[in-house]
Amino acid sequence: MNQTLTILLESAVIGALIGFGASAGVARMFHAPKVQGMGAFRTLGELNACENDPVAHFSFGFGFFFNAWASAVGTGALTSDVDHRIVPHWAASLAMARNRDLAEMLHNPRRMAFFGAGVGVVLVSVLNTTAASIPHSLQKVAADVLGPASEWLINPVMPIVFWMAAVDAGRRTGGWGTVLGGLAHVVMGNAVPGIVLGIVVGKALDDLGRTRVTRVLVGAVVALFAVSAVLRGVDLQLLHQMKVDAPGWLEEFHRATGTEPTD
Repeated sequence: MNQTLTILLESAVIGALIGFGASAGVARMFHAPKVQGMGAFRTLGELNACENDPVAHFSFGFGFFFNAWASAVGTGALTSDVDHRIVPHWAASLAMARNRDLAEMLHNPRRMAFFGAGVGVVLVSVLNTTAASIPHSLQKVAADVLGPASEWLINPVMPIVFWMAAVDAGRRTGGWGTVLGGLAHVVMGNAVPGIVLGIVVGKALDDLGRTRVTRVLVGAVVALFAVSAVLRGVDLQLLHQMKVDAPGWLEEFHRATGTEPTD
């Protein structure tokens, strides 16, 4: 069988499975904790940030398309943006193009699954077939050109967009988004996860007030950042930059766990 046709058929099957599972899973997250969700937390926040606008969903997914294509061309691998960002957002865009009823579309796992499967078939097929058909010399050029451009989109363009959305949502949400976004940039290298968490925390406090649920949520976010900082060696690096001698047990812990800072 022709190699291109083989790649196309295999990509269609893989894309359908990816789209079906990712889109159904993220739709189930809107029904948690009554049912078990099956998606990335950032995907849920990013879907909410688009405010159920089909154009916004498509634009958001399209912003990560070039990064995914550059990765497929340059390395032959699909990034997590394909199933966490592009497929769910494009499926949401198609689902809500004519009907913006959340219960019937975005929050409906069955309908999202079929829309996602269709998106996955087309998306993965396009990525794999174009990557396979491009000569090696052009693959290197594409990776060198599109890679930096996509990095600029992811950081700093996307953090600015999400931060503006957080500030626009209110003073409390903007404050949490700013603080957690800054911490996420220091700890994780990208402010978007922190800003999304800040939006969730801020809106929860606005809607529910200081209840047990919001206290648990804030505690979980604080624990998440603390664990991430330790596992990435940020605590040790911070002490070194402050010219403070780190405790021996702390250095030994990072040495044993392989989490010593690389710089």
